[in-house]
Amino acid sequence: MNDDIPPSRSWFEKLTQLFHDTPQDRAQLVEVLKSAEENSLINPELLSMMLGVMHISELQARDIMIPRPEMVVIDEDMDFPTMLNIVVESGHSRFPVIGDNRDDIEGIILAKDLLHFSSLSEADSASRFMLKDYLRPAVIIPESKRLDTLLKEFRANRNHMAIVVDEYGGVAGLITIEDVLEQIVGDIEDEFDIDDEDDNIHQMGDNSFNVKARTEIEEFNQCFSTQLSDEEYDTIGGILMQAFGHMPARGESIQLENLVIEVVSADTRRIKLLRVRYQQNSEKAS
Repeated sequence: MNDDIPPSRSWFEKLTQLFHDTPQDRAQLVEVLKSAEENSLINPELLSMMLGVMHISELQARDIMIPRPEMVVIDEDMDFPTMLNIVVESGHSRFPVIGDNRDDIEGIILAKDLLHFSSLSEADSASRFMLKDYLRPAVIIPESKRLDTLLKEFRANRNHMAIVVDEYGGVAGLITIEDVLEQIVGDIEDEFDIDDEDDNIHQMGDNSFNVKARTEIEEFNQCFSTQLSDEEYDTIGGILMQAFGHMPARGESIQLENLVIEVVSADTRRIKLLRVRYQQNSEKAS
């Protein structure tokens, strides 16, 4: 009797059945995948990753790169303790090394190369650590590089970071393999994340504003009647990186002109969201 009972179809066979009518374009393929998820053939997480793989073929390096003002870099003229402090505070594993300015990329250095000397005295580390001995070549890519192609190159060449340049050869930012993979597996969101479609500056109360770190300085100045310079940095995030002197963590705050600015959301590479409020008279007095 059991021979008369058809075997249960595997999830792969069920999924294959959905593709009986071959999708003719990307939109139809997306509908098939969504239908598979609705019919419990794939779970929502897998659907998200599959759509993410399709999505990276539509994105370019310029779309997700860490902008130039927010890059954490090592200056070739820094002393060893300063370099080590940047490595420890930022939590990054790789750093561009610059010469005269951020367009002058000398190479890439790994945090582990510096940490190897961290147990030495300041005098010993200064005499034994030679930056040029540990520089690795920097991978340079155009802003227009497609992410699917970049991911393939990262894997083939075992690189983890690339410097992004604009059409004039100036450094526009940097991108890591983790940035690309996040487009597939997704970001880990928290309660402070805000929709990309929201305005850059959102008033929360009479004296409280949520401000995206990527807000251009001109827009920030117009809203808060400040006089912050945009000669060196384009965004308020870049200004804060300079003001703090390190990559600030969530909860750190600083005063700029008549404002108190608190970092509300940040990861190890960039500031994301700020809480801005006008300084009260009581704070000024203290």
